[in-house]
Amino acid sequence: MVWLYSPVMRVLAIDPAVRNTGYALLEGEARSPVVLGYDVISIPKSLPQSAALAAVRSHLANLIAKFQPDEVAVEGIIYVQSHQTAISMGAARAAALIAAADHGLPVYEYSPKKVKSAVVGKGNADKSQVAFMVRALLGLAETPPSDAADALAIGIAHLQASDPLKAKLLDRRLV
Repeated sequence: MVWLYSPVMRVLAIDPAVRNTGYALLEGEARSPVVLGYDVISIPKSLPQSAALAAVRSHLANLIAKFQPDEVAVEGIIYVQSHQTAISMGAARAAALIAAADHGLPVYEYSPKKVKSAVVGKGNADKSQVAFMVRALLGLAETPPSDAADALAIGIAHLQASDPLKAKLLDRRLV
């Protein structure tokens, strides 16, 4: 008889953005994830970008202190048409990475296509398909907002990637 060890972990999954950062806390393993919470950190446009980034970092640091995740999963950089958008997305991602690093947590990165593939079955799924599948897979009573749904999908992919065989398929990368 062969026994496979499947550790239960708590993960904070983050879909970073300057104005609307989605986050989700999941616990368990790939086959039985439990949602502890999810939401969107919404920052008013009236705040300058530097203050918005500080608010995102602070909010995530508070979540880490409160829920004590074992690991953090974040969406990787995506190709965008505008340099300004790329810089803004990178800054939001940096705020999330700093919050995790301040607490000594390992951070894993997943490409959006791999996350969509893990949750929906195809890497070019749209946001509504991701939200629908997240709701179905996690047994949620309502469909989460798209940024929170993306974070939940990242969390699901991360729990799947905790299986060494699937880690390779999902391009799990420690950042």
